[in-house]
Amino acid sequence: MSAPAPDELVSVAIATYNMGQYLPVAVNSALSQSYAPIEVHIVDDGSTDNTRFIMRQWNKDPRVHTHAQANAGQARAKNQAWRLGRGRYVAFLDADDMWLPGKLERQMALFRRNPGLGVVYSEYECMDAQGQLIPKGPTPMRRGRVAGELLVQNFVPYSSGVARRECLESCGGFDESLGMGIDYDLWLRLSARYDFDFLEEPTVRYRIWEGQMSKNYRKRYQSAIRIMQNFLAEHRDSVSARQVRLAWAHTYAGRGDVTLWHEADRRAAFRDYLRALRYMPWFWPAWRSMARCLLTTRAPD
Repeated sequence: MSAPAPDELVSVAIATYNMGQYLPVAVNSALSQSYAPIEVHIVDDGSTDNTRFIMRQWNKDPRVHTHAQANAGQARAKNQAWRLGRGRYVAFLDADDMWLPGKLERQMALFRRNPGLGVVYSEYECMDAQGQLIPKGPTPMRRGRVAGELLVQNFVPYSSGVARRECLESCGGFDESLGMGIDYDLWLRLSARYDFDFLEEPTVRYRIWEGQMSKNYRKRYQSAIRIMQNFLAEHRDSVSARQVRLAWAHTYAGRGDVTLWHEADRRAAFRDYLRALRYMPWFWPAWRSMARCLLTTRAPD
C-alpha cells in the first residue's frame, strides 16, 4: 500500500504517561476513522506501567509509529508527537480519551471549504473511568477570530482539535515551561493569528477519572493566570479592553468558586470575588457567589 500524500495526511499526535489501561481505546478510535489518510505517532513519556508492552500490538501496523523518551513532561511529549509526523494537518488526542466515528472526515471537509482555517474543533461528550457516558451541558463555541472569547473561557476541547501544521510551526507548538494548561496557551496563541471553526455535534469523548492532572484546581488557575498574562503581553491588540476585563473577572470569580467548594476557604474565595469585581463591578456571577459564600461552602447542585 502506497503512503498517502502529505497534503492529504493527518498526523495524529498522542502523548502518554502511565495510560496503558486506556491507550488502546484512544489509538483504535483513531485507526477506525472513515478518513483513511492518517498516521499515528505515540510518544511514551517515560511510563512506569505496562505502556511499552501495550504499544507492541501496533508493531505491524504501518500507520502507527511508537516512540519513547525519558520522562520530560506532557508538553515535551506532545511536541515530539506532532513534530515527528509529516502530515499537513495535526490532530490531537489524549491517551485517555477517544474519538467518535466520522470525526476526521467531517473536520477535514471544513478545512477543504476554507483554506484560511487554522483550527477546527467540536463539541464533546464526557465519560467516566469505565467509559460510561456522563451528562453535560452544551459548550459555548465560537468561530472566526476567537481570541477575545477564548481569553474569557477555553471552549476548545483538546482531543477535538485539528490544526494546520504550518500554523503550529509558526506559533512554536506547546510551551514546555508550563506545567498545566498547555492546550489553552496554544489555542490562544493560534487564535491571535488564525481563524477557528467548529462542528456542533460531538466528535470526541473526554474521560473524567481520579488520575487526571486537571483536577488540581489551584495549580490549574495559577497556570491559567500566567498564560493570560503572557498572551496579553504579546497579543494585546487581538482583544478588546472589555474582553480583557471580562476575562479577569471570570477567572478570579472561577478561582474563588473552586477555592470555596474544594477547600472551604471562605476568606480566600471572598478575596477572589472582590478581585473579579474590581475588573468588572457589574459582574453578576461574582456577586451571586459572594452571597452564597456567606451561607455555604458547598457547590451548587
